[in-house]
Amino acid sequence: MDALRSISDEEIIILKDALCRYPFDASKNTLLAFDLKHPFSFLKSMYHLATGSTILIDTYHPFLSVTNFKTSTVCIQLWHAAGAIKHFGLMDPTNEYRSDKAIERFKNVYDSFTYAVVGSENMADTFKDSFGLTDSQILRTGIPRSDVLFDNKKKQEVYKKIVQENPWVADKKVILYAPTFRNDQLSNFQLQLNIEQLYASLSDEYVLFIKPHPAVSYEIKEMFKEFVLDVSSFYDTNELLLVTDILISDYSSIPFEFAILEKPMIFFAYDMDEYKITSGLIDNYENQMPGPVVFSTEAIISSIKEKNFNYKDIKDFAKRYNAYSDGSASLNLAKFLTKTDERQKEKVSI
Repeated sequence: MDALRSISDEEIIILKDALCRYPFDASKNTLLAFDLKHPFSFLKSMYHLATGSTILIDTYHPFLSVTNFKTSTVCIQLWHAAGAIKHFGLMDPTNEYRSDKAIERFKNVYDSFTYAVVGSENMADTFKDSFGLTDSQILRTGIPRSDVLFDNKKKQEVYKKIVQENPWVADKKVILYAPTFRNDQLSNFQLQLNIEQLYASLSDEYVLFIKPHPAVSYEIKEMFKEFVLDVSSFYDTNELLLVTDILISDYSSIPFEFAILEKPMIFFAYDMDEYKITSGLIDNYENQMPGPVVFSTEAIISSIKEKNFNYKDIKDFAKRYNAYSDGSASLNLAKFLTKTDERQKEKVSI
């Protein structure tokens, strides 16, 4: 938003759904609840979608299949990841079980995208396959959400805030565990990490940050209160990455952006065989990840203690998925939206 405002004074209207927790500045932007629980606000939101000249979206939104945009409206898919570990869109293997009507609805949504923003040719190819886009619909601006990973000032701010609220974090290295959300854990979240083992082996040097999905809850035992910190309330995961020394992930897209920092990653894939069947995991997952793929807490501890990390693999992974992301992606996109060419200006003005 700041990048766009620096070169344009056009009105920005933000539609927030019920799950969005980002603290947008209401003094600079028009905020509307995009939620049926607020019918008047929802109707105003639909009006702006139908009449706006530029629509910026993140992820799949069914309403796009029935929204009648103006002919000149530009709809840009920002997406929420720099890479993909799971197949999605037209490449989702579960499509074979869906009705023709459902597939047609998906295609109508994808057809509403004028452009999609990417940080690499890898993701450009993924969008072409998954959304049926052409090369001319790919914006090679870099991923705006990755800009913060180049911001050393923000890193100091985030670290200072965390330490002020949790002094025991000071002078310790941070391990962040950010597991993928699993539908069957919404009402029965079970942490697969053995916290006692991690505490016994690593607490002298490390603290453990856990970021479960906001919809699930995790209670930290009293004895681990100065080793484990629940950071689910952080609305921006990338800000957490700034202060993370080792990332433990699984099938999340977080590693694609974390690789920019060229720090170690461990992939805790305890349910990999099941996940391959139910969620469309990419082929050869084990060999494509830039870090050890492990199946137990013991293996996690061993990887950390033995420093079982190949930094060249991490650096190569970062280049492969973040070739266009260099800290100026937001400005690149803002410049695209405000091109001086009259034809393009009419097309993308907000």
